Amino acid sequence: MIEIDGIDAKLLRALARDANQSAGALGRRLGLSQPATWRRIRRLEETGVIRGRQLRLDAEKLGFGVTVFLGVKLALRGRVSLEDFERAVSAIPEVQTVEHVLGLYDYRLRVVARDLADFERVLRRRIMTLPGAGDVEANVLLSEERLPGPL
Repeated sequence: MIEIDGIDAKLLRALARDANQSAGALGRRLGLSQPATWRRIRRLEETGVIRGRQLRLDAEKLGFGVTVFLGVKLALRGRVSLEDFERAVSAIPEVQTVEHVLGLYDYRLRVVARDLADFERVLRRRIMTLPGAGDVEANVLLSEERLPGPL
């Protein structure tokens, strides 16, 4: 584990709000020079604390009005490997996240679709035909109050 001081914590919070800020602008806000700020950012990237900067798209504005969380339990018969299932489900463009979880289901998927009919098509033709797919439970997202952010 890397040592994070107060300045690093402020830097991470500022980058989490807007990852496009320049090192100079961040430094001015934190009372650091641009080179000192850049060195801190590089150290956080090199140690893996910062794993990348992501672009967030508005799925609804792009025509994907439905988000569904699926709990997927792998079928016992056939004994498909976890890697085979993960590789197959990750290849489906509508599947946004694949999380291997402990509990009632083996996997939790976040799936986007244009509407419920489109989701049904994705579920029947793509997800349920995957190697090892067994029981599935769907939860339709009604609203999202908090987007993923800093820890």
